[in-house]
Amino acid sequence: MNPYLKNLNRIEFVVTMACSGKCLHCSQGEHKSSEHIDTALAADAVHKIASQYNITSVMTFGGEPLLYPETVCAVHKAAKERGIAQRQLITNGFFSKDTDKMNLVADCLIESGVNEILLSADAFHQQTIPLEIVLTFAKAVQRYHTVQLQVHPAWLVSPDADNVYNNKTREILAVFNQLGIDTSEGNVIFPSGNALKYLSDYFDLSRLPENPYREDPTNIKAICFSANGDILGSNIYKQDIREILSSYTPKGN
Repeated sequence: MNPYLKNLNRIEFVVTMACSGKCLHCSQGEHKSSEHIDTALAADAVHKIASQYNITSVMTFGGEPLLYPETVCAVHKAAKERGIAQRQLITNGFFSKDTDKMNLVADCLIESGVNEILLSADAFHQQTIPLEIVLTFAKAVQRYHTVQLQVHPAWLVSPDADNVYNNKTREILAVFNQLGIDTSEGNVIFPSGNALKYLSDYFDLSRLPENPYREDPTNIKAICFSANGDILGSNIYKQDIREILSSYTPKGN
């Protein structure tokens, strides 16, 4: 086992950078790419990594991952087969306007083993994503009791900050709460990408915080596959994931 990965317990997949929203707060920028990760390779990677490491959590996100529901379901099916306890999806809930398709995708997610869905809904997402469509998808998921469904908002400055965006977010969360859908802790917007471009007045640019998602390269606990297959300085289209893991060395070591 690679000593730099001895504590690896989580796998994440950016299924696609394509997105159905155009959010001002997005740390990834404009999301112009329509690329998505190969379904079979992603599922295979879950099996191979879990055979060597004690993986306890798998997450799919994007972009909007449910633009490619077959990939999301394949990843979580592999995770379920491997006995990985937490199988998590982050989605904005807007991948179709067809109620029947929303129900079918919800069926697929539950059957594949997704057991936690974080629904991105807040003042930023709802600038371009119709709330009624997201609520329709939420109700499709609520038909099942094997999945934990929560709204996962983005907060500007802090969850307690009093600003026009956070106040609008609180109004949106109240709508979900009335349906019995709880709110997660959410996340505080990190100043990069669109957030730095459009919301810079809310940040102290002389004292930017450290990226909370950055891993210690000498003690990696979570690995994240990019939509183009990039991982740990290599790519699963070019090299088997087991070889990538075994040969990984932090820069400078």
